[in-house]
Amino acid sequence: MKKRILTVSSANIDLVSNVGTFPKAGQTVIERSGYTYLPGGKGANSAVAVARLGGESVFCAALGNDSNGTALLALYNNEGIDTSFLSLLDDYPTGLAAVMVGDDGNNRIIVYPGANLHIPEKKITEALDSSPDALFMQLEIAPEAVVFAANEAAKRNIPVFIDAGPADRSFSLASLPMLEVFSPNESETEIFTGIKPTDEDSCEKAAKALSRLVRSHYYVIKLGGRGCYVTDLSCSVTVPTFPGKVVDTTAAGDSFTAALTLEFLRSGNIASAARYANAVGTLVVGKRGATPSIPTASEVNAFLKAFS
Repeated sequence: MKKRILTVSSANIDLVSNVGTFPKAGQTVIERSGYTYLPGGKGANSAVAVARLGGESVFCAALGNDSNGTALLALYNNEGIDTSFLSLLDDYPTGLAAVMVGDDGNNRIIVYPGANLHIPEKKITEALDSSPDALFMQLEIAPEAVVFAANEAAKRNIPVFIDAGPADRSFSLASLPMLEVFSPNESETEIFTGIKPTDEDSCEKAAKALSRLVRSHYYVIKLGGRGCYVTDLSCSVTVPTFPGKVVDTTAAGDSFTAALTLEFLRSGNIASAARYANAVGTLVVGKRGATPSIPTASEVNAFLKAFS
């Protein structure tokens, strides 16, 4: 039976531009490589990843009742995502992210949340009542919605997985219930703890610092090209990533943590789930765009088979 994962998070239209040089303050850069509008948003990327990787994906989010919102809703339905708990709001526009991608594949992103900050609590409650196997969230929606959803899930004994991006030091992590997985990337880890996870020792110190901020069974620190550091504070392992060309890192973290959540529910083994998630992340960074870069289960399995 497929694992049913409820994502309560964000949905955006991404304005993606490829840049040879990031502009400095006061500088105008003429870029001839063009731009495009693509579906994105941390939550939407994750919900799509769950669906493509073989999970039953349920998405609770808020879109504007506008052309972008209508287009995104159609896309999610085409992906086979359950959109029963998605809201189209008249008073707020669909979220938009301005994404600049450099020649090295790294990106800089500015997000205009719009409707993302106004997910109705009633929809969250109804979605949780649909008996998901897990709740998955990021921090790209209103903090109140994250805290509300997490605590409501805990009341129902639904495990909660949180991808800690984008990081905000003012977010009250202590208001969250016991989590199953808390997963920041390198920069998010440094924002929350003041510790940059550059090696095994600093990863261990950062994980211990995170444990003083938020309770979780596992802490998974995403390390980009180095893989990820996984710990339950009694046992730790660095799971290396796979070789691959980096074209665009957009959606890599979102897809990684969604894949980690799904595979952990399927296998019960956090280390093997991390290896699977690393494979997904490697495939994502090899393509441009957010949602368009997310692989299918068959693509991931074929990739892993080549490294078995």
